[in-house]
Amino acid sequence: MKKVVILASGSGTLARAILTANKDYEIAALICDRPAAKVIEVANEFGIKVELLELAGDRATWDQELLKLVSKHQPDLVVSAGFMRILAKEFVTTFKVINSHPALLPLFPGAHAVRDALAAGATQTGTTIHWVDEGVDTGEVIAQERLEITPTDTEESLHERIKIIERGLIVATIPQILAELK
Repeated sequence: MKKVVILASGSGTLARAILTANKDYEIAALICDRPAAKVIEVANEFGIKVELLELAGDRATWDQELLKLVSKHQPDLVVSAGFMRILAKEFVTTFKVINSHPALLPLFPGAHAVRDALAAGATQTGTTIHWVDEGVDTGEVIAQERLEITPTDTEESLHERIKIIERGLIVATIPQILAELK
């Protein structure tokens, strides 16, 4: 059975979608960088091993600790599910890593994609599942789903609508990727 490690920092909505999906793969662990993140409660609810690795001190040391921590689980795939850290080049060349992003990449990369789409006057946006490389949201696109922006959308309402399709797309994409991996 293929193994997946989830990296997460936030509320756990993506992680919950992955954990509740019917799957033919094992979630080996969830690694979090924030001790107060709600995603830890989500993982505990599903009996998933949680590893906490706070970023304290030297970033290069933290990068090496993350590499070692993930390596011990020997994942076939690493899923960044709201993990708000840029991953080191060594990490993304060692593991196959995917990320979910709330925009239609290459448009609106970075941490404020929803706000940026609205500020640009975009009429549609969506979500992207992409390979993680050493850049910020620059990896090859795997899958996308579009969403119309309505005149009444606020940043919050639009982000909530994106999250709905984002959860479905990541759940559908993970098994497809794992099936293609040797």
